Amino acid sequence: MKRTAIDLADGRELIYFDERDDAVRDQPDRRDLPPPPPASQLRYDPLTDEWVAVAVHRQTRIFLPPANECPLDPSVGDRLTEIPAPDYDVVVFENRFPSLSGRVADEPGEITPFTSVRPGLGRCEVVCFTSDHNASFASLPPRRVRTVLDALADRTEVLGELPGVEQVFCFENRGVEIGVTLHHPHGQIYAYPFVTPRTRALLAAARRHAERTGGGNLYADVLAAERATGDRVVTENEHWTAFVPAAARWPFEVHVAPRRVVPDIPALSDSERDAFGPLYLDLLRRFDGLFDMPMPYISAWHQAPVRIDREFGHLHLQLFSIRRAKDKLKYLAGSESGMGVFINDISPERAAELLRAA
Repeated sequence: MKRTAIDLADGRELIYFDERDDAVRDQPDRRDLPPPPPASQLRYDPLTDEWVAVAVHRQTRIFLPPANECPLDPSVGDRLTEIPAPDYDVVVFENRFPSLSGRVADEPGEITPFTSVRPGLGRCEVVCFTSDHNASFASLPPRRVRTVLDALADRTEVLGELPGVEQVFCFENRGVEIGVTLHHPHGQIYAYPFVTPRTRALLAAARRHAERTGGGNLYADVLAAERATGDRVVTENEHWTAFVPAAARWPFEVHVAPRRVVPDIPALSDSERDAFGPLYLDLLRRFDGLFDMPMPYISAWHQAPVRIDREFGHLHLQLFSIRRAKDKLKYLAGSESGMGVFINDISPERAAELLRAA
Protein backbone atom coordinates (compact mmCIF):
# COMPACT_ATOMS: atom_id res chain seq x y z
CA MET A 1 0.00 0.00 0.00
CA LYS A 2 1.31 3.44 -0.96
CA ARG A 3 0.50 6.36 1.33
CA THR A 4 0.51 9.94 -0.04
CA ALA A 5 -0.50 12.98 2.02
CA ILE A 6 -1.42 16.37 0.55
CA ASP A 7 -3.01 19.61 1.79
CA LEU A 8 -6.41 20.72 0.51
CA ALA A 9 -7.08 24.34 -0.43
CA ASP A 10 -8.18 25.28 3.09
CA GLY A 11 -5.26 23.54 4.80
CA ARG A 12 -7.00 20.31 5.76
CA GLU A 13 -5.03 17.11 5.28
CA LEU A 14 -5.96 14.43 2.71
CA ILE A 15 -4.25 11.04 2.44
CA TYR A 16 -4.39 8.64 -0.51
CA PHE A 17 -4.01 4.93 0.26
CA ASP A 18 -3.19 3.29 -3.06
CA GLU A 19 -2.95 -0.38 -3.98
CA ARG A 20 -0.37 0.46 -6.68
CA ASP A 21 3.13 1.64 -5.83
CA ASP A 22 3.32 3.70 -9.03
CA ALA A 23 0.24 5.85 -8.27
CA VAL A 24 0.99 9.56 -8.71
CA ARG A 25 -1.02 11.93 -6.52
CA ASP A 26 0.19 15.40 -7.44
CA GLN A 27 -3.13 16.97 -8.43
CA PRO A 28 -3.69 20.26 -6.52
CA ASP A 29 -6.97 21.29 -4.94
CA ARG A 30 -8.12 24.11 -7.24
CA ARG A 31 -11.11 25.22 -5.16
CA ASP A 32 -11.44 28.54 -3.36
CA LEU A 33 -12.49 27.51 0.14
CA PRO A 34 -13.06 29.48 3.35
CA PRO A 35 -10.95 28.59 6.40
CA PRO A 36 -12.14 25.55 8.37
CA PRO A 37 -14.33 26.29 11.39
CA PRO A 38 -12.86 26.43 14.89
CA ALA A 39 -13.25 23.48 17.24
CA SER A 40 -16.65 22.83 18.73
CA GLN A 41 -17.46 23.40 22.37
CA LEU A 42 -17.56 20.53 24.87
CA ARG A 43 -19.96 20.96 27.77
CA TYR A 44 -19.82 18.72 30.82
CA ASP A 45 -23.07 17.18 32.07
CA PRO A 46 -22.59 16.71 35.82
CA LEU A 47 -25.77 14.65 36.11
CA THR A 48 -24.45 11.87 33.87
CA ASP A 49 -20.67 12.48 34.07
CA GLU A 50 -20.57 12.83 30.27
CA TRP A 51 -19.38 15.40 27.73
CA VAL A 52 -21.66 16.82 25.02
CA ALA A 53 -20.27 18.45 21.87
CA VAL A 54 -21.96 21.64 20.68
CA ALA A 55 -20.94 22.10 17.03
CA VAL A 56 -23.22 24.77 15.58
CA HIS A 57 -21.29 25.01 12.29
CA ARG A 58 -22.51 21.53 11.36
CA GLN A 59 -25.95 22.96 10.61
CA THR A 60 -24.52 24.15 7.27
CA ARG A 61 -23.01 20.82 6.16
CA ILE A 62 -23.95 19.33 2.81
CA PHE A 63 -27.20 17.35 3.01
CA LEU A 64 -28.21 14.68 0.45
CA PRO A 65 -26.91 16.42 -2.70
CA PRO A 66 -27.83 15.05 -6.16
CA ALA A 67 -25.46 12.36 -7.45
CA ASN A 68 -23.76 14.74 -9.86
CA GLU A 69 -22.80 17.05 -6.98
CA CYS A 70 -21.42 14.51 -4.54
CA PRO A 71 -18.33 15.96 -2.78
CA LEU A 72 -16.81 12.48 -2.29
CA ASP A 73 -16.52 11.66 -5.99
CA PRO A 74 -13.18 12.21 -7.75
CA SER A 75 -12.56 15.60 -9.35
CA VAL A 76 -13.13 15.47 -13.12
CA GLY A 77 -12.63 18.51 -15.36
CA ASP A 78 -14.26 21.56 -13.82
CA ARG A 79 -16.25 19.51 -11.32
CA LEU A 80 -14.10 19.96 -8.21
CA THR A 81 -14.70 17.85 -5.11
CA GLU A 82 -13.01 17.04 -1.82
CA ILE A 83 -10.70 14.65 -3.69
CA PRO A 84 -8.51 16.45 -6.28
CA ALA A 85 -7.51 13.25 -8.14
CA PRO A 86 -9.57 11.88 -11.08
CA ASP A 87 -9.65 8.43 -9.42
CA TYR A 88 -8.61 6.80 -6.16
CA ASP A 89 -8.61 3.57 -4.16
CA VAL A 90 -9.08 4.67 -0.55
CA VAL A 91 -8.92 8.28 0.66
CA VAL A 92 -8.97 9.74 4.15
CA PHE A 93 -9.34 13.47 4.81
CA GLU A 94 -10.22 15.86 7.59
CA ASN A 95 -13.95 16.48 7.75
CA ARG A 96 -14.90 19.92 6.47
CA PHE A 97 -17.63 20.14 9.14
CA PRO A 98 -16.00 18.42 12.13
CA SER A 99 -17.46 17.79 15.56
CA LEU A 100 -13.89 17.78 16.91
CA SER A 101 -10.73 19.44 15.59
CA GLY A 102 -7.36 20.83 16.56
CA ARG A 103 -8.37 24.40 15.64
CA VAL A 104 -8.98 25.53 19.18
CA ALA A 105 -10.46 28.93 20.07
CA ASP A 106 -10.64 30.44 23.53
CA GLU A 107 -13.59 29.23 25.56
CA PRO A 108 -15.06 30.17 28.97
CA GLY A 109 -14.09 27.82 31.76
CA GLU A 110 -17.64 27.14 32.94
CA ILE A 111 -21.27 27.99 32.29
CA THR A 112 -22.34 27.24 35.86
CA PRO A 113 -20.29 25.98 38.80
CA PHE A 114 -21.40 22.50 37.74
CA THR A 115 -21.07 22.79 33.95
CA SER A 116 -17.51 23.28 32.81
CA VAL A 117 -16.66 24.02 29.19
CA ARG A 118 -13.63 23.14 27.10
CA PRO A 119 -12.74 23.20 23.40
CA GLY A 120 -13.70 20.21 21.29
CA LEU A 121 -10.09 19.18 20.79
CA GLY A 122 -9.63 16.12 18.58
CA ARG A 123 -10.10 15.24 14.96
CA CYS A 124 -12.85 13.99 12.64
CA GLU A 125 -11.97 12.31 9.36
CA VAL A 126 -13.88 10.92 6.38
CA VAL A 127 -12.87 7.58 4.85
CA CYS A 128 -13.89 7.01 1.22
CA PHE A 129 -13.85 3.28 0.43
CA THR A 130 -13.97 3.59 -3.36
CA SER A 131 -14.25 6.20 -6.10
CA ASP A 132 -17.40 4.43 -7.40
CA HIS A 133 -20.35 6.50 -6.24
CA ASN A 134 -22.84 3.67 -6.84
CA ALA A 135 -20.93 0.97 -4.97
CA SER A 136 -21.40 -0.22 -1.39
CA PHE A 137 -19.00 -1.73 1.10
CA ALA A 138 -20.56 -5.14 0.41
CA SER A 139 -19.61 -4.83 -3.27
CA LEU A 140 -15.91 -4.23 -2.57
CA PRO A 141 -13.38 -6.98 -3.37
CA PRO A 142 -11.50 -8.51 -0.40
CA ARG A 143 -8.31 -6.74 -1.46
CA ARG A 144 -10.03 -3.36 -1.07
CA VAL A 145 -11.33 -4.34 2.37
CA ARG A 146 -7.73 -5.08 3.34
CA THR A 147 -6.71 -1.61 2.09
CA VAL A 148 -9.49 -0.01 4.14
CA LEU A 149 -8.41 -1.97 7.22
CA ASP A 150 -4.78 -0.91 6.72
CA ALA A 151 -5.90 2.71 6.35
CA LEU A 152 -7.89 2.47 9.60
CA ALA A 153 -4.85 0.98 11.33
CA ASP A 154 -2.72 3.87 10.06
CA ARG A 155 -5.18 6.48 11.23
CA THR A 156 -5.71 4.81 14.62
CA GLU A 157 -1.98 4.96 15.28
CA VAL A 158 -1.49 8.52 14.01
CA LEU A 159 -4.56 10.00 15.70
CA GLY A 160 -3.78 8.20 18.94
CA GLU A 161 -0.51 10.11 19.11
CA LEU A 162 -2.18 13.54 18.90
CA PRO A 163 -2.04 15.55 22.14
CA GLY A 164 -5.20 15.14 24.18
CA VAL A 165 -6.72 12.26 22.18
CA GLU A 166 -7.93 9.43 24.42
CA GLN A 167 -9.94 7.19 22.07
CA VAL A 168 -10.15 6.55 18.31
CA PHE A 169 -13.48 5.38 16.89
CA CYS A 170 -13.83 4.11 13.30
CA PHE A 171 -17.35 3.58 11.92
CA GLU A 172 -19.63 3.50 8.89
CA ASN A 173 -23.21 4.75 8.70
CA ARG A 174 -25.22 3.34 5.81
CA GLY A 175 -28.69 4.37 4.67
CA VAL A 176 -30.87 7.45 4.99
CA GLU A 177 -32.78 5.61 7.74
CA ILE A 178 -29.62 5.84 9.83
CA GLY A 179 -29.17 9.54 9.05
CA VAL A 180 -26.61 9.39 6.24
CA THR A 181 -26.28 12.73 4.42
CA LEU A 182 -24.02 11.53 1.57
CA HIS A 183 -24.74 8.37 -0.42
CA HIS A 184 -21.16 7.76 -1.58
CA PRO A 185 -19.69 4.70 0.22
CA HIS A 186 -17.73 6.15 3.13
CA GLY A 187 -17.03 5.89 6.81
CA GLN A 188 -15.74 8.21 9.50
CA ILE A 189 -13.14 8.35 12.25
CA TYR A 190 -13.54 10.31 15.48
CA ALA A 191 -10.54 11.01 17.72
CA TYR A 192 -12.10 11.90 21.08
CA PRO A 193 -10.45 13.90 23.90
CA PHE A 194 -12.11 11.57 26.43
CA VAL A 195 -13.07 7.93 26.78
CA THR A 196 -16.66 7.57 25.54
CA PRO A 197 -19.51 6.50 27.85
CA ARG A 198 -20.03 3.22 26.01
CA THR A 199 -16.36 2.28 26.30
CA ARG A 200 -16.23 3.30 29.96
CA ALA A 201 -19.12 0.92 30.68
CA LEU A 202 -17.42 -1.91 28.79
CA LEU A 203 -14.14 -1.33 30.61
CA ALA A 204 -15.81 -1.18 34.03
CA ALA A 205 -17.49 -4.54 33.41
CA ALA A 206 -14.23 -6.01 32.09
CA ARG A 207 -12.33 -4.74 35.14
CA ARG A 208 -14.83 -6.33 37.55
CA HIS A 209 -14.62 -9.63 35.65
CA ALA A 210 -10.82 -9.59 35.79
CA GLU A 211 -10.94 -9.01 39.55
CA ARG A 212 -13.38 -11.90 40.03
CA THR A 213 -11.51 -14.35 37.81
CA GLY A 214 -7.93 -13.43 38.57
CA GLY A 215 -7.24 -11.68 35.28
CA GLY A 216 -9.64 -13.16 32.74
CA ASN A 217 -10.57 -11.04 29.70
CA LEU A 218 -14.34 -10.62 29.76
CA TYR A 219 -14.90 -10.30 26.02
CA ALA A 220 -12.63 -13.27 25.28
CA ASP A 221 -14.56 -15.38 27.78
CA VAL A 222 -17.91 -14.31 26.30
CA LEU A 223 -16.64 -15.09 22.80
CA ALA A 224 -15.48 -18.55 23.92
CA ALA A 225 -18.90 -19.23 25.46
CA GLU A 226 -20.70 -18.16 22.28
CA ARG A 227 -18.47 -20.38 20.15
CA ALA A 228 -19.03 -23.28 22.54
CA THR A 229 -22.83 -23.11 22.32
CA GLY A 230 -22.95 -22.07 18.66
CA ASP A 231 -26.61 -21.03 18.90
CA ARG A 232 -25.94 -17.44 17.92
CA VAL A 233 -22.86 -17.89 15.73
CA VAL A 234 -23.61 -16.68 12.19
CA THR A 235 -20.31 -17.49 10.50
CA GLU A 236 -16.62 -17.90 11.35
CA ASN A 237 -13.21 -18.69 9.91
CA GLU A 238 -9.75 -19.43 11.26
CA HIS A 239 -9.30 -15.97 12.78
CA TRP A 240 -12.74 -14.37 13.20
CA THR A 241 -16.16 -15.21 14.64
CA ALA A 242 -19.40 -13.38 13.83
CA PHE A 243 -22.13 -13.90 16.42
CA VAL A 244 -25.34 -12.30 17.65
CA PRO A 245 -24.90 -11.23 21.30
CA ALA A 246 -27.14 -13.11 23.72
CA ALA A 247 -28.46 -9.77 24.98
CA ALA A 248 -28.56 -7.99 21.60
CA ARG A 249 -30.20 -4.58 21.78
CA TRP A 250 -30.96 -4.19 18.08
CA PRO A 251 -33.25 -6.31 15.86
CA PHE A 252 -30.24 -7.49 13.85
CA GLU A 253 -26.93 -7.07 15.64
CA VAL A 254 -23.72 -9.01 15.07
CA HIS A 255 -20.32 -8.79 16.70
CA VAL A 256 -17.29 -9.68 14.56
CA ALA A 257 -14.32 -10.48 16.78
CA PRO A 258 -10.84 -11.90 16.31
CA ARG A 259 -10.21 -15.07 18.29
CA ARG A 260 -6.92 -13.64 19.52
CA VAL A 261 -7.13 -10.90 22.15
CA VAL A 262 -5.91 -7.66 20.57
CA PRO A 263 -6.63 -4.10 21.75
CA ASP A 264 -7.09 -2.37 18.40
CA ILE A 265 -6.88 -2.59 14.61
CA PRO A 266 -3.12 -1.83 14.41
CA ALA A 267 -2.45 -4.92 16.56
CA LEU A 268 -4.01 -7.29 13.98
CA SER A 269 -1.57 -9.55 12.14
CA ASP A 270 -1.37 -9.78 8.34
CA SER A 271 -3.25 -13.09 8.36
CA GLU A 272 -5.98 -11.66 10.59
CA ARG A 273 -6.37 -8.63 8.32
CA ASP A 274 -6.58 -10.85 5.23
CA ALA A 275 -9.16 -13.14 6.85
CA PHE A 276 -11.45 -10.29 7.92
CA GLY A 277 -12.56 -9.20 4.44
CA PRO A 278 -14.15 -12.42 3.12
CA LEU A 279 -16.07 -13.01 6.36
CA TYR A 280 -17.26 -9.42 6.71
CA LEU A 281 -18.35 -9.17 3.07
CA ASP A 282 -20.32 -12.39 3.49
CA LEU A 283 -21.99 -10.94 6.58
CA LEU A 284 -22.95 -7.68 4.84
CA ARG A 285 -24.48 -9.63 1.96
CA ARG A 286 -26.50 -11.64 4.47
CA PHE A 287 -27.78 -8.37 5.93
CA ASP A 288 -28.85 -7.20 2.46
CA GLY A 289 -30.39 -10.60 1.77
CA LEU A 290 -32.63 -10.62 4.84
CA PHE A 291 -35.32 -8.53 3.16
CA ASP A 292 -33.94 -8.49 -0.41
CA MET A 293 -33.13 -4.78 -0.09
CA PRO A 294 -30.18 -2.64 1.03
CA MET A 295 -30.01 -2.87 4.81
CA PRO A 296 -29.41 0.35 6.75
CA TYR A 297 -26.72 -0.25 9.34
CA ILE A 298 -24.06 1.13 11.62
CA SER A 299 -20.70 -0.63 11.62
CA ALA A 300 -18.71 0.39 14.71
CA TRP A 301 -15.18 -0.65 15.65
CA HIS A 302 -14.71 -0.96 19.41
CA GLN A 303 -11.04 -0.31 20.20
CA ALA A 304 -9.23 0.02 23.52
CA PRO A 305 -8.54 3.58 24.69
CA VAL A 306 -5.23 5.10 23.68
CA ARG A 307 -3.65 5.49 27.12
CA ILE A 308 -5.60 3.64 29.82
CA ASP A 309 -7.08 0.19 30.52
CA ARG A 310 -5.80 -1.31 27.29
CA GLU A 311 -5.36 -4.67 29.00
CA PHE A 312 -9.13 -4.92 29.46
CA GLY A 313 -9.99 -4.25 25.80
CA HIS A 314 -10.77 -6.74 23.05
CA LEU A 315 -11.14 -5.38 19.54
CA HIS A 316 -14.48 -6.14 17.93
CA LEU A 317 -16.77 -4.77 15.25
CA GLN A 318 -20.41 -4.18 16.14
CA LEU A 319 -22.70 -4.31 13.09
CA PHE A 320 -26.35 -3.50 13.68
CA SER A 321 -29.49 -2.33 11.91
CA ILE A 322 -32.63 -0.51 12.97
CA ARG A 323 -34.71 -2.47 10.43
CA ARG A 324 -36.82 -5.12 12.19
CA ALA A 325 -38.99 -6.13 9.21
CA LYS A 326 -39.17 -5.32 5.52
CA ASP A 327 -41.54 -2.41 6.20
CA LYS A 328 -40.71 -1.62 9.85
CA LEU A 329 -37.93 0.23 11.65
CA LYS A 330 -36.89 0.06 15.28
CA TYR A 331 -37.29 3.52 16.79
CA LEU A 332 -35.56 4.51 19.99
CA ALA A 333 -38.66 5.71 21.81
CA GLY A 334 -39.43 6.30 25.49
CA SER A 335 -37.66 3.40 27.20
CA GLU A 336 -34.59 3.45 24.98
CA SER A 337 -34.11 7.20 24.59
CA GLY A 338 -35.44 8.25 27.99
CA MET A 339 -34.04 5.52 30.22
CA GLY A 340 -31.45 3.70 28.09
CA VAL A 341 -33.31 0.39 28.45
CA PHE A 342 -33.55 -1.43 25.13
CA ILE A 343 -36.50 -3.61 24.18
CA ASN A 344 -35.72 -5.97 21.30
CA ASP A 345 -38.57 -7.22 19.11
CA ILE A 346 -36.58 -10.18 17.73
CA SER A 347 -34.90 -12.84 19.85
CA PRO A 348 -31.13 -13.03 19.28
CA GLU A 349 -31.43 -16.73 18.49
CA ARG A 350 -34.03 -16.05 15.79
CA ALA A 351 -31.91 -13.23 14.35
CA ALA A 352 -28.91 -15.55 14.11
CA GLU A 353 -31.05 -18.21 12.45
CA LEU A 354 -32.36 -15.75 9.85
CA LEU A 355 -28.87 -14.46 9.10
CA ARG A 356 -27.47 -17.97 8.69
CA ALA A 357 -30.23 -18.72 6.20
CA ALA A 358 -29.93 -15.44 4.26
